[in-house]
Amino acid sequence: MSYMMVKKEFMVIGLKGSGEFVNFGIDVPLLAKKLISRSHEIPHSTEIEIALYEPKKDLEHKIGDYYVGLLVSEKINEVPQGLELIEIKKNYITTRGNINNLGELHLDLLNWGEAQGYHRDLDSLIVETYHPIVDGGEEVQIYLPIKE
Repeated sequence: MSYMMVKKEFMVIGLKGSGEFVNFGIDVPLLAKKLISRSHEIPHSTEIEIALYEPKKDLEHKIGDYYVGLLVSEKINEVPQGLELIEIKKNYITTRGNINNLGELHLDLLNWGEAQGYHRDLDSLIVETYHPIVDGGEEVQIYLPIKE
């Protein structure tokens, strides 16, 4: 598995959700299905699905916000009703792998980042992009925000 630090910009049109962190595994895919049903409304879509998550800061932090969306290739002057434009440019540590190993990928990336001396930015959104692969599976690219 490869890990790296990158400066990355994301431009996303999506839907916002909020809920308990323990339910993100159920809530986020449900909101993503709702978004995909509206994908025809999103101009300049790259068709790459993306999710952005508020990081869990500590054990007392129970509820967080998240977004599901599609990456867009250029800024849109008029965002479709009920959707939001999210623009982020940050430094991240990143890795990519099979979505079935999502928890392990996150943990390995965190461990690598700590070993490299990076410090997480808990005030910025975690980003995941989703990429279909030939055999019908899916890969995820994880971007954990770090302090600059």
